[in-house]
Formats: sequence, structure tokens, C-alpha cells
Amino acid sequence: MVESHKKYLITGGCGFIGVTVIHQLLKNFPDVSIRIMDNLSGGTAEDLKAVTDFALVKLDEIGPMKHPGVELVVADICDANAAKVVAQGAEVIIHLAANTGVQPSINDPVADMRANVEGTVNMLEAARECRVRSFVLASSGAPIGEATPPLNEKAVCRPISPYGASKLAGEAYLSAYSGSFGLNTVALRFSNVYGPFSRRKGSVVAKFLRQALAGEPWILNGGGEQTRDFIYSEDLAHAVIKAAYLTSGAELFQIATGVETSVLEMANMLSPFIEAQMGNCPKIEIGPPLIGDVARNFADISHVKNVLGWTPQTSLKSGLIKTIEWFVEYA
Repeated sequence: MVESHKKYLITGGCGFIGVTVIHQLLKNFPDVSIRIMDNLSGGTAEDLKAVTDFALVKLDEIGPMKHPGVELVVADICDANAAKVVAQGAEVIIHLAANTGVQPSINDPVADMRANVEGTVNMLEAARECRVRSFVLASSGAPIGEATPPLNEKAVCRPISPYGASKLAGEAYLSAYSGSFGLNTVALRFSNVYGPFSRRKGSVVAKFLRQALAGEPWILNGGGEQTRDFIYSEDLAHAVIKAAYLTSGAELFQIATGVETSVLEMANMLSPFIEAQMGNCPKIEIGPPLIGDVARNFADISHVKNVLGWTPQTSLKSGLIKTIEWFVEYA
């Protein structure tokens, strides 16, 4: 990797992906300054403590970023004034805080919009006013909606869930802030992420592992025939960090593996590893399809390979084993 930026603001840094990105940043660049803005709705200070020591700083006591050092500010991205205070001195904003998942957005589309649209605009305004160099957004494949894979950055977007619509709006605002204000922005469409530190994550691998530990059955909605592109969290974190160095205006990348795997195939792959670790396998039950759940999803990653020089390094089998081992030890 090239020399690091020195000052990062990471929203949602106590969540699964945030903790993984911070772990990778500190591993590769131990002299960085990291400020975390998190309302602790999706992660905790204890989750952050698993990867680093940090100082807890009150919003009204924020000063220059410690160098090196990590600090946590408990604040919400929906608070525009707090966003501007927290962003002071940052060179890069990695914006991970969001309302995540299709089903929560269907249950409360207004809350989804406030977090993912208003919250993103608040952070972009903070970046503009504080002269931040680069802004990286965690997006999703959900903006595209139902489409014939492999998905790519040129696909026409027709989201079928409020979550997909809110993430598409966030991507559009990044493009607008780049075009209007010269901010370097990168939207990363994450595929289905799994890995260590994901015990609070609602995605299918983490859910299955929590259910296995609790002795509960696995429910395959729609029979598990729906396909996903499963990406290991450390591989994704490397892409996030590399994206912070782009200075080419507005960019958009699919962050995935390019491998299509059905949920049923993943469950069958997971079962023997579960049995080896725990002595038994969960019972599989069939549930109804979920509203807003796309049938097929995997991505063409040629654009990110060509521009960022990034490729995933971890096979699904290897990543699942590492994830199970972490869950057995820590979850």
C-alpha cells in the first residue's frame, strides 16, 4: 500500500465493517489518526475495543485529532451540526453509518430515508465545509434491483425496496457534490459481506452462525435458491482503504467476488464446518420468499480491478472457516 492519509473520520465505525476497516488501517498504518462517529445503534464501544484502544470524546469537547490515536464520538449522522463538528480536521471520510438491509427499510421506509439520504447529505455538507479530500460511501447492489447478473456499474437502476432507493439517492448525491463542489467521491456497492466481528450483522451468514450457536434451525426463505455474491470482510476492507486514494472526481465500483452462490449452496458448504466445530448441524426449514429480496445477485468486478487494482483474495470456503472459528471463540 502507498503512504496513508493521516486523518480519517469513519462513521459507523463501531459496526461490523467499521471495526474491520479500522483493524486493517491500524495494521497497515499504525501512525494514523482515526475519529469515529457512531450512535451505537448497530455496534458498541465494546465491539470497537476488540480491535483497538480509544478515547471517548464528548461532542462539545472535540479538539484536533490525536496523532496517532483513535477516538470515539457518540453522535448521530442525522444531526447536521454534529457532523460538521466531528469532520473538522479530517482528510478522508469513510461513511459506513446507515440503516442497513431490505427488510428494515420495508418496515420503516421513512427512518431508512432519514438515515441513508439525510444522513449522507449531512456528511457530504460536513466534508464540503471542512475541505475534506475524499469521501467514500458504503453502498449496495440494492439500487439496481432485479436485473440479470452479473451486475455492473452501467446497469440501469430500478430499486425494488426503500433501502435500494435510499442507497441510490446517496450515490447520486456523491456524484452531485463531486460535480458541483469538486469533492472526490467514491461509492462502493458492497455485495453480501461476512466475516469476523459480524455477530450483530443481519446478513445470512452471520444469522446462520448465531442460529447454530443457539441450537436453532436455519430457515431458507424461498428454498434458498436465491443467489448472492459472498465477500469476506477483510477483502472488502482493503477495497475501502484503497478507494480513499482516488482523486478522479466521482467513482462507482462493485465490490464483490464475481462468484454466484445460492443461499442453499452456502448452507451446505457451512454445515460440515459447523459440525466439526460444534458436533451437530442445524435443521433446515423452508420459509416463504421475502418481499424485496432479489432472485439473483453477483457482480462483474472488472472495473474495480482495472481502476483500483483490487481483487478479492479469500475463497468462500476459507472465509467461512475463519468466520466460524471467530464466532465459536468470541460470539
